Amino acid sequence: MNMPMTADTANADNLTEQPARQHTALPTPNQLRADFPVPAQVQAQILEHRQAVRRVLNQEDARTLIVVGPCSIHDEAAAMEYGVKLKQLAEDVSDRFLIVMRAYLEKPRTTVGWKGMLYDPDRTGQGDLNEGLMRSRRLLLNLAELGLPLATEALSPFAMDYLGDLISWTAIGARTTESQVHREMVSGLPMPVGFKNGTDGGVAVAVNAMKSAAHSHQHFGVSGAGMPSMITTDGNPDTHLVLRGGRGLTNYDDQSIGAAMEALEAAGVSTSVMVDCSHDNARKQALRQIDIAREVMAQKQKGNQSIVGLMLESFLQEGRQSDDGELVFGCSITDPCLSWSQTDTLIRGL
Repeated sequence: MNMPMTADTANADNLTEQPARQHTALPTPNQLRADFPVPAQVQAQILEHRQAVRRVLNQEDARTLIVVGPCSIHDEAAAMEYGVKLKQLAEDVSDRFLIVMRAYLEKPRTTVGWKGMLYDPDRTGQGDLNEGLMRSRRLLLNLAELGLPLATEALSPFAMDYLGDLISWTAIGARTTESQVHREMVSGLPMPVGFKNGTDGGVAVAVNAMKSAAHSHQHFGVSGAGMPSMITTDGNPDTHLVLRGGRGLTNYDDQSIGAAMEALEAAGVSTSVMVDCSHDNARKQALRQIDIAREVMAQKQKGNQSIVGLMLESFLQEGRQSDDGELVFGCSITDPCLSWSQTDTLIRGL
């Protein structure tokens, strides 16, 4: 007996259909690391850099951590020129500051746009992860060989499998701090991690993220050989809060930092705080970072030792430019940045 066809039975086969998409094979993390291996001396240096960051975060080292560099890297040559300058500055002020270079290769987007060198290295809009992975790892390796600690924002957990061994400090952005997937990832990362406050400016989401990341997790992942795996993590004890403002509100003043410290203490997590001098704190105005950094350091000098770090967006040239036509060398194509001369003068003045 034939059953009458209903709308539900007519659509039953469609339930197994996948959305329209294409698959492009990528190297496994092990393959890419083998193609661009980290020399033993650089491996030892990265481990020491991570330990140095931990000592600052744990207030065992009185220096201030400064994470500084381009909003996102789009030009390897400009990034290397910036890195050479930053290395010299870092040596000159090493008695007061531990300087880490922003080497951000992924760009989070509210809607759509260029997603960073990792995904679209030639900025054609077509994307090329094979090329992006190769160029990103080669750039990080070249920067690390200068002797610089490196920082990145972990947007895709998969990217850390390919690049994370070259990173000394990692940020989780305001859009992803609430993500369970990112909290699970952080629980297995081998370096200190800063969780930014939520996009609304509140710190509760970041506090919860720190508590979650400190615990062991079991989660989906991919092995170094490219096999789907269950990942079991030990938990990451080296997380802290990054204040970046939100929705037109700033949170770098002493009252806001004090309130954040109270929330951290009540939750039983680290009370160490870094201030992101850009983003909503600067209201997207790069030059405001100068006054914010000075104000925050003045708070630390008055006795607030929980202020352990600053984050600055800086490149060779001031401001930003549109990604069309001939580009100005060393000028951001994403968020506006301080120029190198402004950065050098600011940090030496602090």
